[in-house]
Amino acid sequence: MRPAERDALPGATLAWLLAALALALAPHLARLPLWASGLAVLIGISRWLLHRAGRPLPPRLVVLLLTLACAAGVALSYGTLLGRGAGVALLSTMLACKLLETHTARDTLLVIALGYFLVATNLLFSQELPLALYLLVAVVALTGALIELTRPAGAWRINLRLAGRMLVQALPITLVVFLLFPRVPTPLWGLPRDVTSGLSGLSNELRMGAISQLSLSDAVAFRVRFDGPPPPRAQRYWRGPVLWRTDGRRWSQGIFGEARARPGSAARLQPRGPPADYVVTLEPHGERWLLALDLPGAVEAEGYFTEDFQYLARHPVVDVRRYRARSYPEYSTADETRWMLQRALQLPAEVSPRVRELAERWRAAAEPAAVVAAALEHFRREPFVYTLNPPLLGADPVDEFLFESRRGFCEHYAASFVTLMRLAGSPARIVTGYLGGELNPLGDYLIVRQADAHAWAEVWLGDRGWVRVDPTAAVAPERIERSIAPLDAAVGAPVQFQVDVPEGLLRYLRSVRNGWDALRNGWIEWVIGYGPEMQRRFLSAVGMGRLDWRGMTAALTVAVALLLGAVAFSLLRTPGTREDPTTRLYRRFCRKLTRRGLDRRAHEGPLYFAARVGTSRPELRPKVELITDLYVALRYGARTQPALLEQLRRSVQAFRP
Repeated sequence: MRPAERDALPGATLAWLLAALALALAPHLARLPLWASGLAVLIGISRWLLHRAGRPLPPRLVVLLLTLACAAGVALSYGTLLGRGAGVALLSTMLACKLLETHTARDTLLVIALGYFLVATNLLFSQELPLALYLLVAVVALTGALIELTRPAGAWRINLRLAGRMLVQALPITLVVFLLFPRVPTPLWGLPRDVTSGLSGLSNELRMGAISQLSLSDAVAFRVRFDGPPPPRAQRYWRGPVLWRTDGRRWSQGIFGEARARPGSAARLQPRGPPADYVVTLEPHGERWLLALDLPGAVEAEGYFTEDFQYLARHPVVDVRRYRARSYPEYSTADETRWMLQRALQLPAEVSPRVRELAERWRAAAEPAAVVAAALEHFRREPFVYTLNPPLLGADPVDEFLFESRRGFCEHYAASFVTLMRLAGSPARIVTGYLGGELNPLGDYLIVRQADAHAWAEVWLGDRGWVRVDPTAAVAPERIERSIAPLDAAVGAPVQFQVDVPEGLLRYLRSVRNGWDALRNGWIEWVIGYGPEMQRRFLSAVGMGRLDWRGMTAALTVAVALLLGAVAFSLLRTPGTREDPTTRLYRRFCRKLTRRGLDRRAHEGPLYFAARVGTSRPELRPKVELITDLYVALRYGARTQPALLEQLRRSVQAFRP
């Protein structure tokens, strides 16, 4: 077994290294297995204590066994050594083990390089603006550690200042690479976040109570920027999954699973008013639907229209998706197949006599449009309550809701209404999505939150086609005009709606929230959302619209080469302009002697030159030796000393040979 290595790293260098790695690792600690996080922290502390105590590093065999144990632990924790989570855990533990054998400049350089890679792995889990700003701090710290490695014992403020300056100087090249690097439709390095964490307020099926449990979430679902004024709030229905089949408690899209593509679906739309053009910035939700204002006529995104006017992406939405769309808030539809209408009449195997009797009474008395009006009047007339916390329902939720509890949320009203319409002979279906949206005046766009999740109905009315009917509006018309206030309430308590923000602190807090959201929206639109489509638009705007990935790669190479050439030219053009103050003062001292015939020769060092000047001009010896000693101490000493630099400046200024 080889003997333990001696720690040859200076204390300042090791402190920089450990602090920078701690910043890079910190966001991962909560997502790593507990043993991996604890081990990484323990090794970092142990490495510092070994250095302070002057003890040798562990033998190579110990480090090797610990490394193998970490690899085995990652494999047991994740079931693999591959993938996002396992890969980050393996990198973190291996990097920690590497610290136990890092004792030379070469080892430190390798650890710093791995630290940069560890910083980048944080973006595999999130690309939010706060994390990006934090990671920028970690990059500055790692760069400061690199500077400390090449210039030991430098002042930490000077290292940070130089690291920041280097990153600013790298911005032009970074911007060129960002704009011209060929983009692909899917992320290069994996998912930006866990998309199965229930961030979406929607689902491919509906159970009474599901949306009510998520309606209190203040998380952003998507943002919308209209080309002109947005439509009235009562027309802001954002279409998501359409549900056809029910067993009495659960509603789903049907026996065929996902809605099927139907070419020409948008052509069946008959506008009854002006269109609304807008751009949606959709947050990841892990499903395939692309939300659009009801009813969409065109969506500029890779996907397809379904038979029930949904627009589905080809792949699950696992990153921020930005697309343009055109919709018609006022419309009618036509040309429906008999099979689709039969599908919209499907009923549970068992329906209670009371529910059947209510629907039959309406069916015998009126046409389909009048049946709809009678059902809405029933909801208005009877003591129904719109509540976020409805009481539990039993085996027949529709019957219990209509005749006993009469307290429910939007899915209760939509499911009961569609059931009644089908019993009355009118084809109907449930549409889920979002309703409303809050205007952010600082960014001039709408914010639609998970609290705006909603469910409504569509009824087939002959020549008018599918007509949107929202039974919730009959019970709580405020829901159409206002968003729900996310407040806890007792079971069955009526919903409270948001009111106008009063003057004072609440208005200030709302402004702060809007300002932050506007900043985050800009980050999403122009950085995270800079995908293939936006890159094509940018290249077209600068006259490079016909470039394929080969042309973009060539343009990127040329642009980076030109920038590097400009940097090199600026560094080499005036070699004296970047001298440090110590060298600049010494050159001034040498020029004063040159004017008196005492040239410093190319082979002469400062001490040899001073000795020659003292021999030739003994009267100058004390001042020359003082200036030379100050220069040598500052130029070749461990660190810059402001007092000595000031003394050198005064001595050179007063020197009159």
